Amino acid sequence: MLRPDTQKYQLLELTGISGEFPADQLKRLFYSPSYAEKVITELKADKLIRTHYKDRLRGYRLTKRAKEMLLHQNPLRFHSCLTGNTETNHIRSEVSKRIRLHQKAQAYLTLLHTGIPLYHDEKPQIFSADECEASIDYQSLPCFYSSREIKELGELTVKFKSSRSVGILLAPHCVYAVYNTGSGLSKWEHKTEIKLNAFLQHYLQERPYTGHPYIRAVMFGNGMETALRLLTSTGGYKRSLFMLDDTFEHFHFVPSNDQGESLLKLLMKPKMMAALNQLLLSDQESLQGDIPFEHDGIAPGGAPTLLAYDFDMQRICRFNKGLDVYGMSGNLICFDFQIPVLEKYMGSNVRFSSIDLAKFRKEFLHEP
Repeated sequence: MLRPDTQKYQLLELTGISGEFPADQLKRLFYSPSYAEKVITELKADKLIRTHYKDRLRGYRLTKRAKEMLLHQNPLRFHSCLTGNTETNHIRSEVSKRIRLHQKAQAYLTLLHTGIPLYHDEKPQIFSADECEASIDYQSLPCFYSSREIKELGELTVKFKSSRSVGILLAPHCVYAVYNTGSGLSKWEHKTEIKLNAFLQHYLQERPYTGHPYIRAVMFGNGMETALRLLTSTGGYKRSLFMLDDTFEHFHFVPSNDQGESLLKLLMKPKMMAALNQLLLSDQESLQGDIPFEHDGIAPGGAPTLLAYDFDMQRICRFNKGLDVYGMSGNLICFDFQIPVLEKYMGSNVRFSSIDLAKFRKEFLHEP
């Protein structure tokens, strides 16, 4: 029987809560392709996983033996996803269903690398039908709850049943609705996501937030080029695909890679963000009331400055439109890996200042 502290077991766990683990995400879980291949070969030999390849989509699924092993070792963690007629236990073969499972697995992997609790037994069960269990305090934050866990509430969730959210992320200062668009544009129903937003504001008040919590959103995607597609999307021919609207006032983009993992860690730490903001704006003048659009400071020459390192697509969009409408030049401060995409999106009247991600990791996250 596998030990829970091994990478093999970690792959089985992620496959268990996802339903199907995408083959192209193995590179994020193992340090080399050859080692990943070795692990897969051994798990297949032990009859714990099997490959499912159809419609040019390759993934790994648990065998009956693997499900029984996980349920035996940690029934609390896996009972809800490996028993009954759940989407992770009885997987359909439609491409759209499998892509959805792959996107969830990709999001879970990012959360896992960020150190955010996501397994059922690691966090308070605030979406339990048993009100005695439905409490949480700030010491437990951040933590993640999947869309499946939220829907355990039953009738309360019917109005946003078709939401594209993969779950919610509770941070000390706000709640993030979490989405994953992969490399394309997700389907998007504005009214449904509005209902999700309203539900979260109502249900999570006093759990543990004072009053209605502030709701933001995070969109995971394969890489920064995907962010450009999101920023410029008009919703497609029938306006059924993602586009920036008024569902969330703040909508951050986080790439599903090590760069995005660092950004997500930062988004979970409001005090760290405040310290970084103060440092970045130390040579800026105070906000000016006569600049009628969103900005964070004024450069010595009088141009407005926006802090865009958190890649809040809504703020970036509003700043870009404001510069264009009022014929002004501006400054944008962001991470170095974000600049190529922002250069394509922003007008030519923007000057960029970059934050070195490697230095940020060393000085703020204390990573080597």
